[in-house]
Amino acid sequence: MAVLITGAAGFIGSNLVDRLVSQGRDVVGIDNFDPYYDPAVKRKNLTRALENDKFHLVEGDIRDEAALAQAFDYEEISHVVHLAARAGVRASIQNPHLYADVNVNGTIRVLDASIKHKVQRLIFGSSSSVYGMNAKLPFSEDDPVEEPVSPYAATKRAGELVCFAYHHLYQLPICCLRFFTVYGPRQRPDMAIHKFTRLIDQGQELPFYGDGTSRRDYTFISDILDGIEAAMALDCGFEIINLGDSAPVELSQLVSIIENTVGTKANIKSLPDQPGDVPVTYADISKAARLLDYAPRVSLAAGIARFVEWYRQQRNQR
Repeated sequence: MAVLITGAAGFIGSNLVDRLVSQGRDVVGIDNFDPYYDPAVKRKNLTRALENDKFHLVEGDIRDEAALAQAFDYEEISHVVHLAARAGVRASIQNPHLYADVNVNGTIRVLDASIKHKVQRLIFGSSSSVYGMNAKLPFSEDDPVEEPVSPYAATKRAGELVCFAYHHLYQLPICCLRFFTVYGPRQRPDMAIHKFTRLIDQGQELPFYGDGTSRRDYTFISDILDGIEAAMALDCGFEIINLGDSAPVELSQLVSIIENTVGTKANIKSLPDQPGDVPVTYADISKAARLLDYAPRVSLAAGIARFVEWYRQQRNQR
């Protein structure tokens, strides 16, 4: 039996593919290589996996029933890790209809196929963005999350609600994981740590939104993968679980850590706060610790050092 990973060529998806394949597990991936960022980057993410006969890739969109059927029919699927999504808070404000179509309708397609093929468990990749402007810190899974501040956040919350409906109707075990600002090798080029590293390294202007006091709970990719694997093994009905580092860092401090790691000062361009941004994200991970034995191991400084090493390897290969 195999694991199906949607969004298999993306940042989290491709790292999960590599980990599971290295363990000898059969993995089927589906990805449409959307041009939100250069599809060649995503193809490169899967270079190693495609050399392994334990991995099979279906190129297609999760909204396409035929493509999903091809992925599910290739091998009997025991688990689905649904990571495919239209990402990006700011971009969602410009194109909310597309985000609703991919993130909500696409999720419903994946759920329908999962029911049809009687999968044992589904993991849904949600987001800390669902907490919106929540003033209570740290963010707990029991907090009300009915006031999202971007279409992206709204679609992720809608995805969680649809997952609950399918669990209720069909008894499909589902675990929704709320990821908190994941970073590390293969991180999307538009994300802060990747973008800041590139701009500082190249001596270009670094857009600095707000006064630098906004805080994010940055979580290294290997810690996120640990949480996903544990969720895949969890005997559950329906659960929502935070996966974060539970140690928020101010934007100004993040820039300083990257400057010190790269060895170059940033050329900062101060800009106003962006619509859809929130002042802080901060995960209460006590539920993850209790249910998944989750304990983040990689500090921000160590994680950025690993990321910068990977970034330089990629830069030198061009």
